[in-house]
Amino acid sequence: MNQHFALCTLLLSLGVTEPHAENVAMPVRGLCAHRGAMSTFPENTIPAFMEAVRIGAHMIEFDVQLTKDGALVLMHDASVDRTTNGKGRIADLTLAEVKRLDAGEKMNKLFKGTRIPTFEEALAVFPRNVWLNCHLKGGAALGEATARVIVKAGRKHQAFLAATADAAKAARAVVPDILICNMERQGDSMAYAQETIAMKAQFIQLLGKGEVPVETVKLLNAAGVLVNYYHDDPPEGLRLQWRSGVNFPLVNDIAKAMNIAQEFGIEPLEQEP
Repeated sequence: MNQHFALCTLLLSLGVTEPHAENVAMPVRGLCAHRGAMSTFPENTIPAFMEAVRIGAHMIEFDVQLTKDGALVLMHDASVDRTTNGKGRIADLTLAEVKRLDAGEKMNKLFKGTRIPTFEEALAVFPRNVWLNCHLKGGAALGEATARVIVKAGRKHQAFLAATADAAKAARAVVPDILICNMERQGDSMAYAQETIAMKAQFIQLLGKGEVPVETVKLLNAAGVLVNYYHDDPPEGLRLQWRSGVNFPLVNDIAKAMNIAQEFGIEPLEQEP
């Protein structure tokens, strides 16, 4: 089986045909930059994403929430207190209020003036061949709104929703072939995997530190589900994940992790505009 045929087979298993994917070759394994290059740049911001792209991340994870007036913005916490110079819950702030906040200076004065991006602004800066791991911090309304924006932006081939069941159901109601990462985690990893396969989700995000459920990963690999793993950043943790069949470890320090990836023949992603 040649490399091109293998890629086509994987895309079809994900429900993505080559024309729908704009003939973009998507990675089958690599590194996921958690909230961008968050160890050295302000998390969930454009500079953090651009640094992750520069280093060659194969997937970039970020968090999406709805503001009081229904805008989609990127923020991990329910409130802006930890990462910005403001206070309050995203759900209680308007987009205009969110956009006045500084999301960089708390990390480093060099990033003073960095703003919280909207979902649309973030999508616009990503290459078309990096997976976009959109972690939804909300339910049905957020799922529907995010799916609509992904289609409008022409990113359906690469953006997937890491979502709970209600958000995933709402997203699929408006965009039936939207890519889904099942986040309805269960204590039993095998049950979690079986549920993910049954709901025809294309991704799963296993949760653990220092242990990989090898039999569970084998089942997911056989079913064509791409396996993300959160999280075990040290070199031996990364090596264990790839040896065990994990596709995309989530890492906080993408630059350091890339050196380990190359031991497994995983090269930095060359971006495709």
